[in-house]
Amino acid sequence: MKETSFLHIAEQYKAIFLDSYGVIKNYKGLIAGVQDTIDFIRHKGIALRILTNDASRSQHQQAESFYKLGIRTIETHEIITSGMMARQFLQNKIHAGRIAYLGTENSAEYILQSGLEHVSVRDIQLDHIEDISAFVFLDDEGFDWNTDINKTVNLLRRKNIPVIVANSDKLYPVSKNDVAVATGGIAKLVENMLTKKFIHFGKPDSQMFMYAFDQLNQKGFYSKDEILMVGDNLNTDILGGNKFGVKTTLVLSGNTSAENAEMQINASGIIPDYICNSIVS
Repeated sequence: MKETSFLHIAEQYKAIFLDSYGVIKNYKGLIAGVQDTIDFIRHKGIALRILTNDASRSQHQQAESFYKLGIRTIETHEIITSGMMARQFLQNKIHAGRIAYLGTENSAEYILQSGLEHVSVRDIQLDHIEDISAFVFLDDEGFDWNTDINKTVNLLRRKNIPVIVANSDKLYPVSKNDVAVATGGIAKLVENMLTKKFIHFGKPDSQMFMYAFDQLNQKGFYSKDEILMVGDNLNTDILGGNKFGVKTTLVLSGNTSAENAEMQINASGIIPDYICNSIVS
């Protein structure tokens, strides 16, 4: 599998799913030339969807953040987040009690709008958890790592309730060489300690892919072999696209670098259909 031009690949498809971080933007901000690529996609009449594991902001807030970065042509309905999927689950499944969460109040206000009271884990009294009906891992910020993760573990040891992971990412880049622990990494740690299975939303699970696929087919007919998933992470973007049955492109502008791409592919067994330096080359 050799590296090739993204634009040459893109024009062969009727719809393109783009990851956000590492594809459109990175730790420096907007990746230079992305707007030109999006303009090319529009000019070719290719449908576009952004599939992101960022559960901290609503679709509207995501669109606003793209606008501030300089991308003015991504519409709100084209953005699909893991937070949307978690929110739908809570609205459909949890109808009583309080929802406890680990994360920021901003993401809680968006995701936990199910008509139920939500409460930060820091404000929970472990001797009074009778009405806690679900727990949600939201963000890697907004809590005290020294105390609130321990409280989360003890809450989930004491009470058997649905546990939702709104963002499955285990880590994210903060510079060229360094990463930080993401929500999915914290959740996986707790999951392993308690030997429990949580409900994960976001890539590589299929909910966002199915939502985007169904949304596209409300306006036309798209088969899976006419859709391309583009991402920088083998374990989320590429694995998710492969599992859903669409073609995949790994870009080397984010989590996966040109220096270690082949090694990571060989070690993981997760094989993209194409490899590109970025969506602008």
